[in-house]
Amino acid sequence: MFIQSRRVWFANQFVSAQIEFENGKITRIYDYNEKKCDKDYGDLRIVPGFIDVHTHGAYGFDTNYAEEEGLRYWMRHIPEEGVTAILPTTVTQLPEVLAPALKNVAKVVKEGYEGAEILGVHFEGPYLDMKYKGAQPPEAIAKPTIEEFKYYQECANGLIKYITIAPEHDEDFALIRYMSQNGVVVSMGHSSATYEQALLGIANGATSMTHVYNGMTPYHHRDLGLVGTAFRVRDIYGEVICDGCHSTFAALNNFFTTKGRDYSIMISDSLRPKGCSPDGEYTLGGHPIVIGEDGLARIKGTDTIAGSTLRINKGLKNLVEYALVPFDVALNSCTINPARCLRVDDRKGRIKVGYDADMVVLDNDYNVIETYCRGKEMLNNK
Repeated sequence: MFIQSRRVWFANQFVSAQIEFENGKITRIYDYNEKKCDKDYGDLRIVPGFIDVHTHGAYGFDTNYAEEEGLRYWMRHIPEEGVTAILPTTVTQLPEVLAPALKNVAKVVKEGYEGAEILGVHFEGPYLDMKYKGAQPPEAIAKPTIEEFKYYQECANGLIKYITIAPEHDEDFALIRYMSQNGVVVSMGHSSATYEQALLGIANGATSMTHVYNGMTPYHHRDLGLVGTAFRVRDIYGEVICDGCHSTFAALNNFFTTKGRDYSIMISDSLRPKGCSPDGEYTLGGHPIVIGEDGLARIKGTDTIAGSTLRINKGLKNLVEYALVPFDVALNSCTINPARCLRVDDRKGRIKVGYDADMVVLDNDYNVIETYCRGKEMLNNK
């Protein structure tokens, strides 16, 4: 198949070009109008597919609920916001909930599905800190052990690729070392760690931070905490929720200005109400949540933020139009940076020959006109 546009994003710029792809891979890139074209998108922008490494659910489905068809529905419909690859993310819970959730993802991956590619599981907890647990259920927070993690990884059939952990509770950083040496990206978050403890976490294998600003020790000029660590150590990745509510647009500008174009990662941290009526009854980790007019989810009866209903294409607009982040920096945060973090940047995150044909067609207001998941049209082919 051949598609083209006067604005195709590669080599860190928009180029008039034509893209050929077959069997899910980009095979050639030509000059605009060089070959007979199947679809001409004119002046619409064609960019790499978005990757969301931290998302608990949408469309009424939650990763913890272990529903096969719910997970399949989610993957089939999430390309509506330009997402072509994803890490379904768990919420801290007891083993009798987490084990079936992990087995469900493994089963769906093995048996097949359509839409966004499941790159693995983001295991958020249960190895977190009580003070900075946020909306994570306190009754399920556990002490990290290698033995228990091995059990969870067996349930997931090896699909746990990314974990959020409070490093200060990992004795001698034993689990962090084990995971980092066995193909799992270790992200520090929901943590009371000091700057010094965070540095040791990094020295022992941590390479990312979970939703910077939220669920962690704040920045102070004499006590840097995890936020200060994210700013100071520029070559570790940092997730950030780009809805303008979890962090103000000014805070997002500060984050991206400090972190730069190569290590910032936009996430949605979305919950099952995304794509549903905000008036419905929803839970997170077994606790009731409500959706506000701002799109935020909060623990019912409190001001505790539980997550978002952010769409990634809207997050991209927020960064460029309101946080005033340069377009290339903002786009990297939901394409090549998460791909590098997950070590799949040899096939994801770029429009380039040999890469997966994951592409998003955007109009000037960041609306998604079409999404290609490994070469398959997902929006206009339902």
